[in-house]
Amino acid sequence: MTKETEYGWKTEYLTKNGKPWIPVMGEMHYSRYRRELWEESLRKMKAGGVEIVSTYVIWIHHEEEEGIFRFDGCRDVGEFLRLCQKTGLKVFLRLGPWVHGEVRNGGFPDWLQAKEKEGVVLRSNDVSYLGMVRRFWEHVYVHVQGMFHKDGGPVIGVQIENEYGHVGGQTGAAGEAHMRTLTELAKSIGYQVPYYTATGWGGACIGDLLPVMGGYCEAPWDQRTTELEANTNYVFSSCRNDALIASDHHKGEQLTFDPSRFPYLTAELGGGLQPTSHRRPVTTGKDIGAMSVVKLGSGAAMLGYYMYHGGSNPKGRRSTLQESKATGYLNDLPEINYDFFAPVRQYGQISDTYREIHLLAAFLQDFGEDLASLPARFLQPQQDPENTEKLRWSVRSDGTHGYVFFNNYQRKRSMKTQNDVRFQVSLEQEEVTFPPVTLEDGAFGFFPCRMKLGSAVLRTALAVPFCRLKNAQGECFVFYGDKDPCFQWEGEDQAQTLLLTREQAKHAWKVTLDQEYLILAPDYVWAEEGRLKVTGGPDTRILCWPKPQNGIAGFEKTGEEGIFAVYERKLSPDCAQVSFEKIPRKTGAQGEEDTYRLTVNYAGAEERRTGRDTLLHLDYLGESMEIFCGGGKIEDHFYTGEKLTLSLGYFDFPKELEIRIRPLRRGAAIFLEQWPDFAGASACALLGAEAEEVYR
Repeated sequence: MTKETEYGWKTEYLTKNGKPWIPVMGEMHYSRYRRELWEESLRKMKAGGVEIVSTYVIWIHHEEEEGIFRFDGCRDVGEFLRLCQKTGLKVFLRLGPWVHGEVRNGGFPDWLQAKEKEGVVLRSNDVSYLGMVRRFWEHVYVHVQGMFHKDGGPVIGVQIENEYGHVGGQTGAAGEAHMRTLTELAKSIGYQVPYYTATGWGGACIGDLLPVMGGYCEAPWDQRTTELEANTNYVFSSCRNDALIASDHHKGEQLTFDPSRFPYLTAELGGGLQPTSHRRPVTTGKDIGAMSVVKLGSGAAMLGYYMYHGGSNPKGRRSTLQESKATGYLNDLPEINYDFFAPVRQYGQISDTYREIHLLAAFLQDFGEDLASLPARFLQPQQDPENTEKLRWSVRSDGTHGYVFFNNYQRKRSMKTQNDVRFQVSLEQEEVTFPPVTLEDGAFGFFPCRMKLGSAVLRTALAVPFCRLKNAQGECFVFYGDKDPCFQWEGEDQAQTLLLTREQAKHAWKVTLDQEYLILAPDYVWAEEGRLKVTGGPDTRILCWPKPQNGIAGFEKTGEEGIFAVYERKLSPDCAQVSFEKIPRKTGAQGEEDTYRLTVNYAGAEERRTGRDTLLHLDYLGESMEIFCGGGKIEDHFYTGEKLTLSLGYFDFPKELEIRIRPLRRGAAIFLEQWPDFAGASACALLGAEAEEVYR
């Protein structure tokens, strides 16, 4: 019988079987994604290095109408947990009952909100309110029982409430008491797990729970429509509070807990941002990658991303289900679109952010046990994020070895090139000096100092460790970087190393088949039942080291590149053809809009679509776009300057769509990172539509 994994925590880090553990956690909302595609998405998340899936249980998605509970289709939380178990992922259930999550009423059903008029005090120890929470949690429990760690299931954590005392709810002793009451209520129903957490930023109450922190690279909820101050999340700091933007109106709120008592866990590092109607920043992989490196270099003991997987709001029976000003919030969100510029986008497309996070996740899976036990040391006073002249760096070290973290990236700013930097690390017995290195604007990462690799000790290197491979060739340590790595070893022992460029590493995957392999692929890969699964386009080229004895199913070996064997797969492209025509302008509910009829001709036989998808890329100018199919709205989008990608397979390959675009007025009260060129007073046009075939 397999021994049950033991999970715990110390003041510095989480533990797994008694050993230090730094997991990567990624948020995916099952009720915001099509059930038939859950398993595929979970495999993407695992391939990207995610070990824990966090997910909101959104009350209004399950009990929109009082007493009528829905756990069908995309709301089947039990099936979602079973698929997490199947794919080897652990789960943190974020139970609420209030979740925020850019959901209508923060996730409270309208009928519950109406109880306030009857004197019920929501988000308090009001007996009537707690009775309704109990009823909801008991209905959820029926579907998730048996899925907890104690039962051999994947659920190892439960989050109670969200932003309580920071966004609504009570503060002080009353707030802490309510968090304790909710925790005991959950436990009494049966939600028994190793970890209980609460959001800890901005004065939020945590009761007796583990606080989890956040950090976003911009603030689309900020009511201004101008550029914001430089973001503090790109500065190494011992401050854990959610200092999102220097001028954020919550910046003065103090933590309600003593940080020295708890490990520095994050649950809401922004994997992207969700545009609002008035503020529409566009995030990049570097935005998230640099912020993540800074958090690790600041002592983070878990990297948790919100969101990691985008999605779509489900259709409500009584109303739309997005956050809006009409429901008392400051922001209007799209009715359907919850893409979030996430690492895995709204329809499952992986992004550059996914690859950036994977660089860190691969390192943490192989070397996180070592890093977790190394405290962060800040060698500079906390810097002003507007200072673009000075190099930012920190050290995580136990006095015998460690890592130097550096960041020369600041979102929306140009940083000074740092020439001939010579990092110095003070250990207990000596001072270790690195060879000189030049760090250009945009550089971020970390270098090892006296890193033990097998029987060898790597004194310094100007390259970033990526992963460890064990195969027939022995043990090999993979690094990446675009400079001379200058490996310096102590003594005569030297470990086997492989150096990739940074771009190669972003497309590198460690998989275990008959042995461990390193695969370089344009999309993502994973191992399933002893076989390599490869996604990509009709023509896919991958590199593999070492060469597999039995080849790769569906691929032909076509050559070699250095130590890598090259394999190619060519499939019939059968690319869909797309055409569109403008139909006479009509006045919509929100003013004039241009309407287009788009037609898709799927080439090839119908059965060839099995295992494939057709992505539709729409280039347009306008304030926003809506897409209709069969008379119903299936997608909406706030213009950001980026193309909108729509999965046609997600909607069972429709042959005709109606697209409505609202004009973007010159001088509109909207923040855009780049405004389009205006021919007149407004811009409103569908500029192009292109189909792309992908192999799922």
